[in-house]
Amino acid sequence: MRVVIAGQGYVGLPLAVRAAEVGHEVVGYDVDTVRVGRLAAGESYVEDIPAERLRAVLADGSYRASTDPADCAGFDVALITVPTPLRDGVPDLSYVEACAELLAGHLRHGATVVLESTTYPGTTEEVVRPILEKRSGLTAGTDFALGFSPERIDPGNPTWNVINTPKIVSGVDETSLKRVKEFYDTVVETTVTVASTREAELAKLIENTFRHVNIALVNEIAMISNDLGIDAWQAIDAASTKPFGFMRFTPGPGVGGHCLPIDPSYLSWRVQRALGQSFRFVDLANDINNHMPDYVVRRLIDALNRRQRSVSGSRILLLGLAYKKNTGDARESPAVRVVQLLSQMGAEVRVADPHVVEAVHGAPDLTMVTPTAEELRAADAVVLLADHDEFDYDLIAREAGYVLDTRRRLTGPAVEVI
Repeated sequence: MRVVIAGQGYVGLPLAVRAAEVGHEVVGYDVDTVRVGRLAAGESYVEDIPAERLRAVLADGSYRASTDPADCAGFDVALITVPTPLRDGVPDLSYVEACAELLAGHLRHGATVVLESTTYPGTTEEVVRPILEKRSGLTAGTDFALGFSPERIDPGNPTWNVINTPKIVSGVDETSLKRVKEFYDTVVETTVTVASTREAELAKLIENTFRHVNIALVNEIAMISNDLGIDAWQAIDAASTKPFGFMRFTPGPGVGGHCLPIDPSYLSWRVQRALGQSFRFVDLANDINNHMPDYVVRRLIDALNRRQRSVSGSRILLLGLAYKKNTGDARESPAVRVVQLLSQMGAEVRVADPHVVEAVHGAPDLTMVTPTAEELRAADAVVLLADHDEFDYDLIAREAGYVLDTRRRLTGPAVEVI
């Protein structure tokens, strides 16, 4: 089939490469000319897609990247994998809407359109469908298939990927569901059918809200335990020995990526708008997780004060800018907030991250360094924010005068764990 995948980021690119590998003719459409240029040159910026895989599908002609809307013409299947950010707490569907407008201009009888971008329940039926139908003059379910299949990409996960992670599929009617399932059955190992697009949209939000709430729980436990003089990490280790009724979550400097800082708020917004009531679990989790970077900075201030130093004028080395280990994804990363806070206080902030190679929104003027022995010794404080495997932890523990470890990766007399 001729497949168009709109959006070539952490979700769209792995899907595009996989679809090309199984024999589809794939166009990876993106409005970012720099990104498309890199793809055309065989350069992957997504850790889950090695350059060798990208170059292979480029070489055999099964995949090409494009910024030209005309290249979307003639599609059999189109997937929408564009960002859905929050703007002042309100869902911003402008990228989804623009993509639907584009695809509607090329929509034809028998084609299939699937929304993968995470959003609130009702988006497929209430936002995407009217745009497609109005501009094309066709009817969803009768003239073309329309469905929702939430992305489940976990960047940097060595075990679960786009192929072996079960894929939820749904459609606006039975025919659409059948067509959507038929396509994904060619790409992934397992598909899970859901009765309607609304249930599929909610399922994705349940997954992310579950993680968001439980991370907030252990983050608050970590803060309280520190004040009580209790080692929260040892307590979590002990609780994790229970073989049933418990799932391990660990504290950290906050949450990041596109999912946890954003997706639960989509559900909260929808509940408030549709029912006029708050989603209290999400609101509380947002409050805790959003303020974890502030807590990290407060702990650092306390540590410097004990050493008779102020933040202003101190040289602080931050290890990890990405929101999670072994990935270059710095979207909504709590590390960015830490950079901003420390910079505003007058600190000399230096950052080491072997994975982040692109400019980071909110922190454009970073001083990027390599965490050498000299760099570690020169820092008044070192803060571990993302525990990439590439960091030499023995070197850090040995050479740094003080380390605030937010990931419990280090041990030693100079190390303090949140």
